[in-house]
Amino acid sequence: MNRTFDRSSLGAFLRARRAALQPEDVGLRRGQRRRAPGLRREEVAELCGMSADYFARLERGDGPQPSEHMVAAIARGLRLTPDERDHVFLLAGYRTAHRDLRAQHVSPGLMRVMDGLTGTTAQVMGPLGETLLQTPSAVALLGDQTQYAGNARYAPYRWFTDPVERERYDPEDHGENSRINVALLRSAVTRNGPGSPAADLADLLQRTSAEFAELWQRHEVGLRWSDTKRFIHPQLGRLDLYCQLLLEPDQGQSLLVFTATPGTESHEKLALLTVLGTDQFAFDTE
Repeated sequence: MNRTFDRSSLGAFLRARRAALQPEDVGLRRGQRRRAPGLRREEVAELCGMSADYFARLERGDGPQPSEHMVAAIARGLRLTPDERDHVFLLAGYRTAHRDLRAQHVSPGLMRVMDGLTGTTAQVMGPLGETLLQTPSAVALLGDQTQYAGNARYAPYRWFTDPVERERYDPEDHGENSRINVALLRSAVTRNGPGSPAADLADLLQRTSAEFAELWQRHEVGLRWSDTKRFIHPQLGRLDLYCQLLLEPDQGQSLLVFTATPGTESHEKLALLTVLGTDQFAFDTE
């Protein structure tokens, strides 16, 4: 903790932001019985992944100091801009968000797009392959990729250190996927320089993965993910999908949207994932 926790100012800020946030901003319908401006406390609490009572206490100014991860969740739930995010961290008693928390903050623009994609298979990715948000059908397709901590947050790390990570992809694509992971990480290292998270990740993988170390010595650059991807779902089998990408250049984040050709078996399977979400699928994470 670097600063004083300003309960009163934090509460006032949260109330103001909640009042300014409209149902349409977060993908909710404006019901006829909605009289007060802005969102209800219960709605914001759900967006932030916390209890309504806890959020109400923060608004009243009599709640405990939230952890940094809780403040990050509040910033995401309230669709705060980067400046507003830093402001709420200061009010909560922290000098600023840690570097990894700043990188995980999804821009309000991407949040609005995701709010409108609840029935679509989509997810938001960070600059090093961190999965920041997933729709329910994306979780059903790929598993919950937002649960990881530490180096496991990065897709290249999991690809080269955890065999389970490759089970969702067609075995014929594994070699090419490895080359692309390495080439993209090399570009990130060149772009961000020594001492960057990308450089640290590359150094770690050279020490822990013989496959990565061999590919790293090739110095390949310019490789890109294909627009088409072949997935292997544990219950539904193979799905051939198209992957559309929307880039948020200011934060290096990207939105991936998966679709399938209408009338194909993959389209039927993807529709099933979209309807059922994660309710009917159990994933082995051991």
